[in-house]
Amino acid sequence: MTQYALEVHNLTKKIGKKLIVENVTFQIEKGEIFGLLGPNGAGKTTIIRMIVHLINRTEGKVMINGYDLDQSFKEALGEIGAIVENPEFYKYMSGMKNLKHYMRMATKDVSVERLEEVIRLVGLEQAIHQKVRTYSLGMRQRLGVAQALLHSPSILILDEPTNGLDPQGIREFRDYLRLLVNQGISVLVSSHLLSEMELMCDRFAIIEKGRLTHISRMDETVQLGSQTKQHVMFEVDNAEQAFNLLVNQNLGEGWNIEAGFIYASMDRETVAKANQLFVSNGLQVYEISYLKASLEDRFLEITNKEKKEQSI
Repeated sequence: MTQYALEVHNLTKKIGKKLIVENVTFQIEKGEIFGLLGPNGAGKTTIIRMIVHLINRTEGKVMINGYDLDQSFKEALGEIGAIVENPEFYKYMSGMKNLKHYMRMATKDVSVERLEEVIRLVGLEQAIHQKVRTYSLGMRQRLGVAQALLHSPSILILDEPTNGLDPQGIREFRDYLRLLVNQGISVLVSSHLLSEMELMCDRFAIIEKGRLTHISRMDETVQLGSQTKQHVMFEVDNAEQAFNLLVNQNLGEGWNIEAGFIYASMDRETVAKANQLFVSNGLQVYEISYLKASLEDRFLEITNKEKKEQSI
């Protein structure tokens, strides 16, 4: 079997002479959450709509769990569970009746045992017999996930799934996705909310103006920020003296003192030299910490670098 839950090759969408999506290629491994990041209008939803065949591709190839979407259409779509927009249900019916309605329309046979398993998985056991009009937005999102999972897909595709959710609902939704991944399901999720994607995703791709400009692992991206220089915090017994020593010796850059701590940007060798400098001048060094860059920091760094390269 293929190691990828989803493979997208040279995905392109044109409307008239306008390029909406241009030669997008990426793969999603089994058992991971993969994020599409980018501002509104970048092309994320168009990419997802092409993958789930809601709109036609101009060019490109889509493979879903080893099935070619063009050559094995029914088998490929049978591997997908998707929420492309806010999930819609019959509000006058209970959650259970809605799910049973979708069971009858599923491309695969769905057993009662599978139905009960999915309800437990999304944590709706206590509310499943209530009418959907009584559900909170977060509960409706979970019911949507349950509906998308009924036919045991290999990949779940979600477009802006946390829109409208409160912080508690977002946290719960994120936890449910991690439960799914632990069971071997892969997730493709798109969003413009960088802070949520940082907590949610294993890998991510940046989409700008229909083009894929960057792809990497989330932990590698935010762990140390820039590979050449890192943001460092020093705690010493005399911050003013330590600050002056760094500036006078020109060790690092971007020096700053805040609440008794010294912050600077420097590479590993310079950090060691700064520590030696403090000790040799009789300062007590209590802590040296590398500050983890946020995804927002790295997103801006990556996109600004792309813009500079394109302007050259």
